[in-house]
Amino acid sequence: MLTLCIAAAVLAACTALRWFLNRPERKDEAFWNGRIRLTALWNEGAAFSLPLKRKLVTALSILILPLVWVFRRRSPIGAGLALGGGFSNLWERLRRGAVYDYVQFPKLPKIGRYVWNLADLAILIGGLLLALLERKK
Repeated sequence: MLTLCIAAAVLAACTALRWFLNRPERKDEAFWNGRIRLTALWNEGAAFSLPLKRKLVTALSILILPLVWVFRRRSPIGAGLALGGGFSNLWERLRRGAVYDYVQFPKLPKIGRYVWNLADLAILIGGLLLALLERKK
């Protein structure tokens, strides 16, 4: 139940934030001495600029999300984050053919050039929790 609640909360937060930020009148902004930058990018490809076609990314998402559910006992919170973020990005790809990315961390080494969204961050954190934590029995 915890996994489903977290997934639903992440999906709702991703949807609300995307709706709020994807407005024509919104301008790019920098915060926290330039460490965080809000920008706008429609991403048709995969994370980290991997050269994968949109249909392949969509198919992989459809295959991977059920596997996350299978491993939810390992980390219910991690699975909820990964499922919520994964469903958010999958839904957007199916509806619009691309994912709306909007946050960048320009001063971070190596990852500063990438533009993310909340779903991406939830997938990353959820995947790390699933890989590193095992629920104590």
